[in-house]
This record gives sequence, structure tokens and C-alpha cells, in this order.
Amino acid sequence: MRIGIAGYGNLGRGVEYALQKCNDMELRAIVTRREPSTLTPVTEGVPVYGADSLEKLQQEIDVMILCGGSATDLPEQGPAYAKYFNTVDSFDTHAKIPTYFDTMDAAAKAGKHISIFSVGWDPGLFSLNRLYAEAVLPQGESYTFWGRGVSQGHSDAIRRIPGVKNAIQYTVPIPSAMEAVRSGSCPVLTTAQKHKRECFVVPEKDADLGAIQKAICEMPNYFAEYETVVHFISEKELQEEHNKMPHGGFVMRSGITAEHTKQMIEYSLKLDSNPEFTAGVLVCYARAAFRLAQKGETGARTVFDIAPALLSPKSSSELRAQLL
Repeated sequence: MRIGIAGYGNLGRGVEYALQKCNDMELRAIVTRREPSTLTPVTEGVPVYGADSLEKLQQEIDVMILCGGSATDLPEQGPAYAKYFNTVDSFDTHAKIPTYFDTMDAAAKAGKHISIFSVGWDPGLFSLNRLYAEAVLPQGESYTFWGRGVSQGHSDAIRRIPGVKNAIQYTVPIPSAMEAVRSGSCPVLTTAQKHKRECFVVPEKDADLGAIQKAICEMPNYFAEYETVVHFISEKELQEEHNKMPHGGFVMRSGITAEHTKQMIEYSLKLDSNPEFTAGVLVCYARAAFRLAQKGETGARTVFDIAPALLSPKSSSELRAQLL
């Protein structure tokens, strides 16, 4: 399978690392909005093209993996690339997924391609686990906890506060809430009751620390509704101790079957690198996109529409013998 990468930030590099571990795939091109000559891919010899090269790459790429951001990149990049390629992306703005599906479905059908979107761990693998759990335990409650991990959006919000030189923010599940779920009592929990925010802030010289802390803790839609802890640290400490992008979380379903019979489903992830793990999910769904395209299918798909066997490089007989 001939794979292209569109966008070469943390996620794009993660896709490149993931492809190096797949014997049935080959990285054929990287597409960037930057000056191509400024990029040095990890994989020796891989050509880098500008974003104006899509049409000429059409016959060279089986699946293009889109690595732009969900806020502004993918809403434009997704349908534009679906005109020329089968695509996979990690669109993760949950509230806008229905609208994005309609856009991608129309674009992919017009281009006679397959586009699998919202591929990652949430949305993605966690979405599948929520579906399986609710189907198996129809009488019950589902819960999702995120973290402990870096929230890029919340970190950026802190960095925009006057007097802040740099910052990183972690979303942290509250242990008592998780234990309440595990008890089988099906508690009613708000998002604020499930998580707290932990902020590590590098202030500018002579900055008003009290004002910064107040601005963070009272910021609506980000911190005001949560228990928020602010730590002021040096730039050196930030670079040495907070230079990775860990994340993870839990999906839980607490329910009952027969009277008084409690059942509990729990699925968890603990990630040293959020973008590298997301990249691994993108790559296996690129395999599915290729296989669906070979069958002549077109249009948009989500993880709910993809049979698990399509993700694996193993044959159906190997899967039955080794994993079933």
C-alpha cells in the first residue's frame, strides 16, 4: 500500500514512525504547506511536496493520511483531499462529527474515494468500546475519564494570558469518582466531578502571579467549572519534566443483567505519546480504507462501519487460528 502523509507536525511524524513497522505499507510522499525544502523526513529518500501538488500525486498514493488539526485544518483539508485520494483523518471535535460526516461523504463520493474519519483513541477506539459496552449491557450507565494527560487546547489557553511565558496543562481523573463507578452504584457525575485541571506555568519576569492564577482559575469553559491547581515553575523545569505528550483514559460501563447481578466493563489506555499512539490507529485504518477502495466502495466511514478484520495485516484464517 502506497501511503502519503499530509501535514508533518507531531502527528505526521508519528504516522511516519508507525509506517516503519508495517511491512505491507510504504511511505511514498509527504505533503506540507511549508516550504518542502525545510523538512527532513525520518525516512530517508521520501520526497516532500507542496500542497499544490495533489493532482500530480493522485496516481502515486493509495491512501493519504491527513494530519492537520480539527479546529481549522481538517474542515477544509478533508474534503479537498477526498477529491484526489482515499483518506483517513483524526477529526476530534465531537459536536461537529455529524456535519463533518455529511461534508466528507459528499466529497468522497464525488471523488469516487473512501474517507474514514474521526480515527484515533477518542473518538475512535473509545467510541467502539462505548458502543460494545452499551450493546452488551443495555441497562446501565457509561462513563469516560480522560488523563492523566496533556490537553493541548487548555495549555494554549493558559499561554495566551498576559504574563505567561509558557505553560502546559494536564487533565486528571478524580480517583473517588472512578471508584464510585467501579462500585457498580451508577453514580450521576458531572464532567467537573470526574476531572480536575493541573497547570504548570512559566511566568514572565516580574509577572503578577496572583493575577495569572486568578485568570486561569476563573476562565470560563476551560477552568472555572473545575478544581484547578496552578504550579509556577521555571522554563528549564518545564522543558526537562514536561517535554512529552502523555495521555490516556478509561471507558467504563456499569450495568445489571438479572436482578441484583452487577456487571462491569472497563477499558483503559496509558500513553507515553498521544500523537504517536493516534498515528498507529490512523495507519491501521488506512489499511481498511485501501481494502474498501479495492472493492469499489466510496463515501465516508467512521470506526463504527469498519469490520475489525480489515485493520489487520493478517489473513482471515490467521486471525481465526491466532486471535479468535
